Amino acid sequence: MEPLKENISSHEYFIFSGFSELGALKSFISIPFLILFFVSLFANSLLIYVVISQRSLHSPMYILIACMSFVDMCLPLILIPNLLLNVLFNASGISLSGCLVQMFLIHMLGACQSALLVWMALDRYFAICRPLSYHDHMSLPGFLRFIIPVMIRDVIMVSAVVILAGKVLYCFRNVINHCFCEHMALVELGCGSTAINSLVGLITVFMVTIVDFLCITASYIIIFRSVLRSGKSSAKALHTCFTHIIVMVISLTFLLTAYLAYRMNSLPNAGRLFVSTMYMFLPSCINPIIYGVRTTEIRQNVLKVLFTY
Repeated sequence: MEPLKENISSHEYFIFSGFSELGALKSFISIPFLILFFVSLFANSLLIYVVISQRSLHSPMYILIACMSFVDMCLPLILIPNLLLNVLFNASGISLSGCLVQMFLIHMLGACQSALLVWMALDRYFAICRPLSYHDHMSLPGFLRFIIPVMIRDVIMVSAVVILAGKVLYCFRNVINHCFCEHMALVELGCGSTAINSLVGLITVFMVTIVDFLCITASYIIIFRSVLRSGKSSAKALHTCFTHIIVMVISLTFLLTAYLAYRMNSLPNAGRLFVSTMYMFLPSCINPIIYGVRTTEIRQNVLKVLFTY
């Protein structure tokens, strides 16, 4: 069987078929994506600039928020230009190597978002439950002890998913039923068994998303118990925690909605793709607004920057 397998040709070029069923109406899909692109770019750039330029915001909590804004801004920058070329000019092709690079960046940025939510939870844990050792744990050396293992985990898991996807033989169709290189949308085009790809994908979801979610949940449970037991005023201490929780709930809600929509056969294909694509971009617009509105120090400095100029 090996000689036969070696003679099988594998596609090296793929075409995105997302929204193709809309025909001439496909170009109107660009409107919401353009709006999201500019809102995300402006809101996240403004928040990053405010945190960098205002010395009063040079603390771990605000630096983590700025890092989240940077990650949120990267996803639209990577995906929306290609998506607009597809829907406006029918430039829907991509090479296998380009597809794998896009897949790595998408999943790596998603893993970074998850890791940042963990670090934010740890920041609040040390600030509220162990304030005397807060600066020791959140100083650069102490912080790197938490960052490096998580980043190594994310790089290894995402790389494994992408490398295995690159080893699949794509000898059937070369049309990806999506707008970008989503892992299973590409792998399902492979001939032969892709069970190992599905298994590693599930392991990655568990090792990254579920483990991070459990760590975040445990951190906030400990924080709430500590505040309630201490008997001190909890409103100020928990305000930032609730902000982080709102961001996490919104991200998980969009993710779950996209997961369900993409697998609901009752929805038109264009509808499923629209919902599963929007979940990548909506949090990048909503997150900086939530942090800007709910975080007093950021809100005051944003208003100062806007009205100064």
